[in-house]
Amino acid sequence: MIDVLVTGAAGKMGSLSAATIAAQDDLCLAALVDPRPGDGGEVPWFTDVGAALSLVSPAAALEFSVPGAVYGNTAALLDAGVPTVVGATGLADDQVADLSAKAATTGVGLVIAPNFALGAVLLMKFAADAARHYRHAEIIETHDKGKVDAPSGTSLRTARLMAEAPGSALAAPPGADQSARGFVAQDRVTIHSLRLPGAVAHQEVVFGGEDEVLTLRHDSLSRRSFMSGVLLALRRVSGVRGTVVGLENLLE
Repeated sequence: MIDVLVTGAAGKMGSLSAATIAAQDDLCLAALVDPRPGDGGEVPWFTDVGAALSLVSPAAALEFSVPGAVYGNTAALLDAGVPTVVGATGLADDQVADLSAKAATTGVGLVIAPNFALGAVLLMKFAADAARHYRHAEIIETHDKGKVDAPSGTSLRTARLMAEAPGSALAAPPGADQSARGFVAQDRVTIHSLRLPGAVAHQEVVFGGEDEVLTLRHDSLSRRSFMSGVLLALRRVSGVRGTVVGLENLLE
């Protein structure tokens, strides 16, 4: 049985993840953390990670806090020797580097997953493959109006995989100096972010070639689409040494 601490427990992803974990035979909710009020029933509820770690000893943690709290929570969990799965976005590159160094020093597993949906992970793989054959590509990502960060972690991860793919043919996008054209990631891929009520998580990667357009698209129709990936990461994070970025690295 793997005892799991969940942060961001009052949020949409945190609360759904907690309910999903509680329904598993091999996972057990050890603690719920969120500064917002909540009721975990028989599971203890804490307002901060430090208070939780002073009373419980989880075997794994799932981090779904707001962007401003992700780094501090994850650092505290790693310092306490808790293998951690980070699903929340908003970490800067230097923060990821710092957390990775901490994971390496402590020998504690750290999984950072911009997206837990299998289809989204496959979309990233397909987009990286296509980037070897097309010089121009743009990403359109759409999320619920309540999502704080933009561009999304999934779109940034997709752009990086496309730009860093062996033999990538991508060129700098035209009109990159025009703010209305969107955010340019990796100096190669323009990202357009939409925040709308009714949306969950949607991403299109559009490639343009001579007399043709290739569109790759993934839609998460509900947050339940992320749960299989969340469970996979929690079950495997204790076996990770150092840092794994991207759920695709746990699928292989």
